[in-house]
Amino acid sequence: MSQNIKVAVAGASGRMGREVVKMVLADAQLTLVAATDRSTKNMDAGRLVGMEPCGVMVSNDLELALVESKPDVLVDFTAPQSAVAHTRLAIRHKVRPVIGTTGFTPQDIEDLDNQCKEQGIGGLIAPNFSIGAILMMKFAAQAAKYFPHLEIIEYHGDQKLDAPSGTSVKTAEMISEVRKELRQGNPNEEETIEGSRGGYYNGFRIHSVRLPGVFAQQEVIFGAFGQSLKIRHDSYDRAGYMPGVNVAIKKVMEYNGLVYGFEHFID
Repeated sequence: MSQNIKVAVAGASGRMGREVVKMVLADAQLTLVAATDRSTKNMDAGRLVGMEPCGVMVSNDLELALVESKPDVLVDFTAPQSAVAHTRLAIRHKVRPVIGTTGFTPQDIEDLDNQCKEQGIGGLIAPNFSIGAILMMKFAAQAAKYFPHLEIIEYHGDQKLDAPSGTSVKTAEMISEVRKELRQGNPNEEETIEGSRGGYYNGFRIHSVRLPGVFAQQEVIFGAFGQSLKIRHDSYDRAGYMPGVNVAIKKVMEYNGLVYGFEHFID
């Protein structure tokens, strides 16, 4: 792709935001034109991430940054309470949102899709940008056609706020598209400790593990007579998400309307 894409990053001083800034600055097809953060201001975005100065100063006014820099794409890995407002703001200014924050309701996604179409732009909301994680989801959905008995276990650090994770929910949704609802286990089973069987989704269970020292892992376990199958993905560093974010920034330029799930950008 020869087109140079102008990128704005919201939450630039956050752990994911810093990785996005690094990735954009390192790609000749992308140009960082704005970086915003609520807690950091008047600092060069390059210096913020330990690179050479790039001439883009971090600000704390997203709308002003969008108006002045006129980016093609806004990348946002902020908190759920701000990401929805940021997405609406970007669309209003005809900036394509690439959102890695969970917490959007189905109604939010439908409304934002309509807004993108009205503006003639594309957008993406994705619970996970790891290409390996997307393949894990796709493989799990494929396996569910043949192994309908399954459970999902996801592992994250103890400071993660939401449970289950957006990735596990997206995995469950993809599995449910190919698997009829099947209530698993003994119909007379009883939890002697509430929640010990995990969260119920379409007949199967999702378990959330939260421990210090854990980054992000997920496994889908399938059981059948005389055999089992485990599909697992492990993430060890936030930099592992950046190839996917890079693909998303470039692909979103080709779309009209809001896409939910990075798997739609993977051929």
